[in-house]
Amino acid sequence: MAWFLLFLAGLFEIGWAVGLKYTDGFTRLVPTTLTVISMVISVVLLGLAVKTLPMGTAYAVWTGIGTVGTVLLGIWLLGDPATFVRLLCIGLIVVGIAGLKLAA
Repeated sequence: MAWFLLFLAGLFEIGWAVGLKYTDGFTRLVPTTLTVISMVISVVLLGLAVKTLPMGTAYAVWTGIGTVGTVLLGIWLLGDPATFVRLLCIGLIVVGIAGLKLAA
């Protein structure tokens, strides 16, 4: 259950990270509200996950999920560059996340 909560926390981290772009500097009410709600949910779920998972592992996996998802959505939604090196580095993060999951 803790790993599922951590995965959900990572998804909400993606939501708030991408949501920051749509807040337009926190000047748009609906995107700002949704972004703040995503932030709170993400941190609460992380807090629940670390009750049973090692803190360092949980935090690294949480930020890794957020990083990978944010980069991929940035490419897909915002036109960020999808260079070979960027995608290779994202792949390395995925390998690291999998390694931490297997080692925990």
